[in-house]
Amino acid sequence: MKNDIKIYLAAPRGFCAGVDRAIEIVKKTLEKYGSPVYVRHEIVHNKNVVESLKKLGAIFVEEISEISDFSRPVIFSAHGVPKAVPEQAKLKKIFYIDATCPLVSKVHRETEQLFKKGFDIVLIGHKNHPEVIGTMGQLPNGSIKLVENLRDIENLKFSKSVAYVTQTTLSVDDTKEIIDALKKKFPDIKGPIKEDICYATTNRQSAVKRIAPDCEMFFVIGSRNSSNSARLVEVAKKSGCKHSELIFYGKKVPIDKIKNCKIIGLSSGASAPEELVQNFINEIKQKMNVSIEEVITANEKVVFKLPKELN
Repeated sequence: MKNDIKIYLAAPRGFCAGVDRAIEIVKKTLEKYGSPVYVRHEIVHNKNVVESLKKLGAIFVEEISEISDFSRPVIFSAHGVPKAVPEQAKLKKIFYIDATCPLVSKVHRETEQLFKKGFDIVLIGHKNHPEVIGTMGQLPNGSIKLVENLRDIENLKFSKSVAYVTQTTLSVDDTKEIIDALKKKFPDIKGPIKEDICYATTNRQSAVKRIAPDCEMFFVIGSRNSSNSARLVEVAKKSGCKHSELIFYGKKVPIDKIKNCKIIGLSSGASAPEELVQNFINEIKQKMNVSIEEVITANEKVVFKLPKELN
């Protein structure tokens, strides 16, 4: 006899407007220009998405130097790129389309304006994440100081006015703690007019916070290199569900553990297709009697326009 289980399904979850736009850019570029089309770095951090685009004719590279045919278009990923990358493409006369999320581009513009006004700039983010590399690469080397945690603040010394910007996919609560510490050390520090952590990150974390305290286990569908997915797991743990884990490409659903639960929670990162969520649910349905309650904490209506090259 099958056990009963209830799944609290977080909403919003999954694709955000920036991810939708980036995937659409690859598909439309293939339609308009034929294949192959090169994509610098994973367009979004999800293996399923990348594999499906490869089947349509996308070739993924990490650097422009890996491109063998300069007559083909290249697309820059949703995470954004350092200024040197489009400059390199122009030198090689490569036609490129920029799929950087508009909310990441906003952070790029902020850093440039702050630099022009003579500010010393702090970026709160994760070292080596492509978005952080892209943001730091908008300005000359050494113009931006990276802060990953409270310890990093102790070593900061500035002679000019200070401002901060943040990566768009951080934990809202952890970032607030870092911002409060920066304000304590630099009382006149200037922050963004509108918060840099994007609406989708904030909404997905809020939905997880609502559900996690009532769950025995919490699962986030997403990739290991997806910052926003990893943050959702952290948020679930901090909200009271210690048994929270990431379900990534190739990882088996831990059915034996799930069978011992009455209530579990489920969400997905901003680059995870909804199909993966439904696959996860269907796998549990084979072993248990499942009831689902979708917990909606926000309605997202954001849509970003495609670049003019594709209109």
